[in-house]
Amino acid sequence: MNISDIINLQAFPLSEASFAGQCQQALDQTGVLVLPDFIQPLALATMKAESQAGLDNAYFCAQSHSVYLTPNDPTYAADHPANRQVTSSKGCICDDIVAANSPLRALYDSEDFRRFVCHVTGQAEVHPYADPLSSINIHYAKRGQELGWHFDNSSFAITLLIEKPDAGSRFEYIKDLRDADAGEMNFPGVASLLDGRSPAEVLTMEPGTLVLFRGRNSIHRVSPNESDKTRMLAVLAYNAEPGVALSENARMTFYGRLE
Repeated sequence: MNISDIINLQAFPLSEASFAGQCQQALDQTGVLVLPDFIQPLALATMKAESQAGLDNAYFCAQSHSVYLTPNDPTYAADHPANRQVTSSKGCICDDIVAANSPLRALYDSEDFRRFVCHVTGQAEVHPYADPLSSINIHYAKRGQELGWHFDNSSFAITLLIEKPDAGSRFEYIKDLRDADAGEMNFPGVASLLDGRSPAEVLTMEPGTLVLFRGRNSIHRVSPNESDKTRMLAVLAYNAEPGVALSENARMTFYGRLE
């Protein structure tokens, strides 16, 4: 499959250094890069049909976790921001279910796309996961399902919205609420957010939108789906080093299986 059949290269000339540089600047300044209508209409329709067909194979789960994605810390009270629990609930299909001829896989494997990701994020190189499940995931959120407030462990995330529900499922975030590298967790700021005293920005997007997001220091969530239309979102995950696999514990937690 030709990458020009998947990506709107007229609007997003990935191989042009000046365009990639503009995207890098936007990501560095705002912490988020939003590319609407990134996917060609026919390719998006194929992705939607494939995602809908994969729904029956999705593993659905709900978890309680802290916004820091860390275990309970007994040195703090249960209602301390380090320990306060939020809920994430979703369905997921894994890389091994995504067809070899899927436009999602062609996008993920494209050398032009990977070079663009490297340029924009400042990575020297990117590699797929070594395990068979984690490189491409499709997430599903049915009515009432949500992604609770959290900070990412990774430096950046790449998502592609495939289907948008009729209400809810808002991507909300606050940029640079902590500084993880400096060990500044900003417990007061997190408490203010969880208590509803701090407003968050809302990122609006339509199907076919590609988003690169720096979530390590920017807290974010996806609010509950308030409609009967399932939200479908592809996550394209890379590593800076080859041979990296998601831990067995994480695979069992998120996928319900190891392979």
